[in-house]
Amino acid sequence: MLVILLKNLSSRVGIILILALFLSKIGLFRKLVSKENIDIKDKILLSIIFGIFGIIGTYTGIHLQGAIVNSRVIGVFVGGLLGGPLVGILSGIIAGGHRFLIDIGGFTAIACGISTLSEGAMAGLLKKKFESSPYRITFALISGAIAEVIQMIIILLVARPFSEALDLVKIIGIPMIVGNGIGIAAFIAITDSIFKEIENEAVYQAQLTLKIADRTLAYFRKGYNEDTARDTAKIIYDMSKIKAVAFTDTEKILAHVGIGEDHHLVGSTIQTNLTKEALLAKKYVVANTREEIGCNNSNCPLKSAIIVPIKEDDKVIGTLKLYKGQENSITKVDIELALGLAQMFSTQIELSKIDYQRELLSRSELKALQAQINPHFLFNAINTIVSLTRTQPDNARKLLIHLGNYFRTNLQQDIEVVDLYKEIEHINSYIEIEKARFGDKLDIIYDIPENIECKLPPLLLQPIVENAIKHGVLGKIEGGRVEIIARDNGKETKLVVKDDGVGISKEDLDCLFKENDNKESIGLKNVNERLRNKYGKEYGLILESEINKGTTATMVIPKF
Repeated sequence: MLVILLKNLSSRVGIILILALFLSKIGLFRKLVSKENIDIKDKILLSIIFGIFGIIGTYTGIHLQGAIVNSRVIGVFVGGLLGGPLVGILSGIIAGGHRFLIDIGGFTAIACGISTLSEGAMAGLLKKKFESSPYRITFALISGAIAEVIQMIIILLVARPFSEALDLVKIIGIPMIVGNGIGIAAFIAITDSIFKEIENEAVYQAQLTLKIADRTLAYFRKGYNEDTARDTAKIIYDMSKIKAVAFTDTEKILAHVGIGEDHHLVGSTIQTNLTKEALLAKKYVVANTREEIGCNNSNCPLKSAIIVPIKEDDKVIGTLKLYKGQENSITKVDIELALGLAQMFSTQIELSKIDYQRELLSRSELKALQAQINPHFLFNAINTIVSLTRTQPDNARKLLIHLGNYFRTNLQQDIEVVDLYKEIEHINSYIEIEKARFGDKLDIIYDIPENIECKLPPLLLQPIVENAIKHGVLGKIEGGRVEIIARDNGKETKLVVKDDGVGISKEDLDCLFKENDNKESIGLKNVNERLRNKYGKEYGLILESEINKGTTATMVIPKF
């Protein structure tokens, strides 16, 4: 008898578990059970769901000796474990009240109503221990079995006549304790699978966020506008399961890709109330229905959304919006994706501002460098040319051309990079003028391979060559040699200016790039800062020197 009853009860428990498995695929239920903090509205909804499970357990029960052998406790107990005391008590009231109030038959109606409520409350009180337990399924099995033992005790205490209650407990006790305990554990295993799937989704979403970050890294570094927003929205839309992606500033739509783009037009004012709410509150908002989104178009297909503000220096400058085409379909994973992307985009926008400031700095440094053209060089060059006009008119003419080329290059302020050969031409104009003044005291050697590919900021090499001539070889009575060397290292070009002049002491070399008033080092410091600002701190100017042996200046120009 006990074996047959246990077998029949197991089949009823199976019905509950099949329904639970079906329910676990519904987005709303997954969202409710996976929330870390559920509000009162969610708790009431969970109470109704698990209360209905309890009622189903009653109706699928087996009538025996004026009682019902049932699986009502499964829904109520699981509700308490997942939702806490309120959910356990409310679902117990729903399922137990139904058993007590509805004329289903049996002398155990009052006892079953009381026990159902008690078991729900018990499960709610066990919620914290259940959540902290490393063996959740085992915990659910044992506590569920204990709850059914308590139900048997309540039947013995409340149901009358006692003799019939005792006979009933002898028959149904073991099957209900074992069957429902296993059913509760199996239900928890199903809900745990939801958590596992969500964790897997979270891992996938994290990987997706990194991939999107990699693909979109260059866009918002160029600024936050319609072009960069459109390109970024397309990447997110193509790489994710989101049905529509949109960006706005504080007033209008910058981009909208996906469903709804027929009326969410780029350039039009913000249409949804939810977006206005996110901008005003300066925090993310979630809409689970079309009404909550608040689009003015009655046929709008957007039915769920997560909207996250995009900030620059803690000031909201727009929003990122992820939409879905079904209600209640925004999951915790979607929220984390949106928050992660918005944070990343905010950082990129702030970096674009830094890049702009850095560009302005580089331009100001270049202008400062151009302003440092020594007027004595101009006067000396003119005097040299004047002295040659009668005796060597052809050389004077050539020097005038070199002088013109030299100043023309210095006045080209808006060029970001120039070819290495252009820079060498500029240097050569300077050197030819200096050689006309100092003659054999200057020996210049160019060691630059043909067809070498290198683009570098203008006026980067010239100050180093000028420094090598003025403070290096011309510091010696007999003069000296300056070598200008270029080497292609694959991804980089190595440029070297080497002289055999008077050299620099170790003390002066150590403090050359530090803040000081040494005007002779302004050109070198400027070059060093420009290199570091444009390519990174690791690309600064490298100086090596030894007294009376000369100085070597090395820079590396990346090709990216």
